[in-house]
Amino acid sequence: MKSEFPASGTRRFEHATDTQSFGEDLGKHLQAGDVVILDGPLGAGKTTFTQGIARGLQVKGRVTSPTFVIAREHRSEVGGPDLIHMDAYRLLGEDSDDADPIGALDSLDLDTDLDLAVVVAEWGGGLVEQISDSYLLITIDRETAVQEDPDSEARIFHWQWREGR
Repeated sequence: MKSEFPASGTRRFEHATDTQSFGEDLGKHLQAGDVVILDGPLGAGKTTFTQGIARGLQVKGRVTSPTFVIAREHRSEVGGPDLIHMDAYRLLGEDSDDADPIGALDSLDLDTDLDLAVVVAEWGGGLVEQISDSYLLITIDRETAVQEDPDSEARIFHWQWREGR
């Protein structure tokens, strides 16, 4: 990742458009080989955030939840890195303790070399770290804002670059 983007931080976003804008800003800083792990409950905004990353990377295709396709590739429109958007939980299954993420990704027969793409893994915490020397862990907190105001649509994003493997 380009160094202009903070290596860690916390931000609150009131609306989906704010979440997508933050994703777009991050996407502009991501580079080939970067791995982003998104962790948060169902409906937290992982796919919405990834839609913003896709805009920042300038890739082709509509970004939708990878739940039923497990992984989807989006080609760059500008010669930058492609985007691989995956559902790590569905890819690796319930017995993820013994899982082989690299083997599982290889079994998908993706056209894109992981080193030439940005990988965004939903539900990837504790699973996908093995595919890279470092990764960006983003935790999306939907609970805190709802506890403060039950009508709130806000999400709180915490992120930090970590060492993998």
